[in-house]
Amino acid sequence: MSDSPKTSVEMREVRLAFDEKEILTGVSLAVPALSRLVVLGQSGSGKSTLLRLILGLLKPNAGEVMFNGLNVTRMGRLRLNRMRQKIGMVYQYSALISSLSVRDNLALPLEELTSKPRGEIDQLVDEKLTMVGMADARDKMPAELSGGMRKRVGLARGIIMDPELILYDEPTAGLDPVISSVIDELIISLSEKIGATSIIVTHEMESAFKVATHMAMLYQGKIIAADTPEGFKASNDPVVAQFIAGDTQGPILQATTS
Repeated sequence: MSDSPKTSVEMREVRLAFDEKEILTGVSLAVPALSRLVVLGQSGSGKSTLLRLILGLLKPNAGEVMFNGLNVTRMGRLRLNRMRQKIGMVYQYSALISSLSVRDNLALPLEELTSKPRGEIDQLVDEKLTMVGMADARDKMPAELSGGMRKRVGLARGIIMDPELILYDEPTAGLDPVISSVIDELIISLSEKIGATSIIVTHEMESAFKVATHMAMLYQGKIIAADTPEGFKASNDPVVAQFIAGDTQGPILQATTS
């Protein structure tokens, strides 16, 4: 029996094009269970597209997307909806429903997807808000919250179903360094507390190296590197090295201007 870690998500030669524009040209990637994988890449490189493929919101033109050994690309609507109950999504701009209170935003998926009684739902809402330090915001409306507070409520909603996988789309975008550090620490602690695999899309390098147990870089439609954070820091790949350093000299700008 192999002692290699169980894989949570796997992509096998995934290709995707919109009209004639190729976004992904053969992405292969394996995400170990319980890991925190950070996906790096330039803006517009297709990082968020990977998350939509995992959720089954997009279908690839070729290749396979696997979740817990099941082929997402072949699932019908009912099976996709059951699968999505095991996946939490944390959006770049929190995506809270402005007309609902914090409590009702968190309760909504439980009310729509489970048969839990109101008392149990309230208990779960309070538990998750406490985990992100937002218990006092239970009855507030999203407009009453700061950007950092909305991010934390978004995190709480992302874990309300105790997911096996949490997807984060630019979780620290637009936040100041202190609040970004708070969100980073929450990503780490929440993944450990609920025992979930995490995939984090970001271009914030300090955040990336803080939260990652594994990293991958998407460049020109492919994963060009997948390693530990230490491996990325020591990489001899000129694209990886330039991206991490934020250097203006190197193949990335040459490729976009040539």
